[in-house]
Amino acid sequence: MRKFIVLAMLPMFLGGLMQANAQDKAEKRTAAEEKAIAAVRQLGGHVLDVAQSDKRLEVAYHLADGKVTGTHLAPLKDLKGSLTLLNLRGTAITDADLAQLKDLSALTRLHLEKTAITDAGLVHLKGLANLEYLNLYGTQVTDAGLDQLVGLKKLKKLYIWQSKVTIAGVAKTQKALTGLQIIPDLVADKKKEEARVIALAAATKEAEALKPKAAASKTAADAETKKSAAAATAAAAAKKASDAEAKKAAAAATAAAAAKKQADATKKAYDAAAKAAAAAKAKADAATKASAAAAKQLADAQAKIVAAGGTVKK
Repeated sequence: MRKFIVLAMLPMFLGGLMQANAQDKAEKRTAAEEKAIAAVRQLGGHVLDVAQSDKRLEVAYHLADGKVTGTHLAPLKDLKGSLTLLNLRGTAITDADLAQLKDLSALTRLHLEKTAITDAGLVHLKGLANLEYLNLYGTQVTDAGLDQLVGLKKLKKLYIWQSKVTIAGVAKTQKALTGLQIIPDLVADKKKEEARVIALAAATKEAEALKPKAAASKTAADAETKKSAAAATAAAAAKKASDAEAKKAAAAATAAAAAKKQADATKKAYDAAAKAAAAAKAKADAATKASAAAAKQLADAQAKIVAAGGTVKK
């Protein structure tokens, strides 16, 4: 069990030794560098370590209070081997001030956006061989300024929004630095715009070609709508006439039912009268027959009287 615990802790022990060894081997900053860092902070700049046990630094003046000028750049000369990022966004530095950056060989990212920098200032950046990112947004830099950057073979991103750079300057710089991404890419944007214009023209042409067909279709549709409306009107009239006839038929049916009822009543009365008449006739016939029998009896009686020698009174 004890052997197992020792084996389990061995990797942790070795890792600790390696980390301690790495820290021992980490390059320590010189007194000049420490002094420069203190000076930057005293001037209102922000200094950040890239990583623990890493000599590389990032310096930012864009959040500093007050006006940032060339004076604030003076301490940076002693950080040339460790300064990798410098943010001067929106500061008051001039073209001449950038001369203090020319020896910052470790610099990989440089923010100069929203400053008064012109082509003259970019001359001082020609020696920054490790520069990978450069932001010139909102500056007065032109195509001539970009010509100063063609020797920066590691440059990967270049921002030129609201600068004086033209599409010709972008194309020329991209040709010299094939791996460079320029933002905005005026060349690509022009191609997109040309493609958009072509597509718009084609769509417009197609729309114009379809206009007669669309007009004919609308005319046909209007005619069908008119026919449909007329048919609907005729159907409404027919329904109205049908309703009137149905009403008449209903009235006639009611009248016929009343007439049938009256006829039935009349027939019933007739049948009763006929039956009464037949009964009266039967009585009359019986009375006639009785009268005839009485008359015969009377005649027979008179005959007997006469035969007996009597006289029959009239």
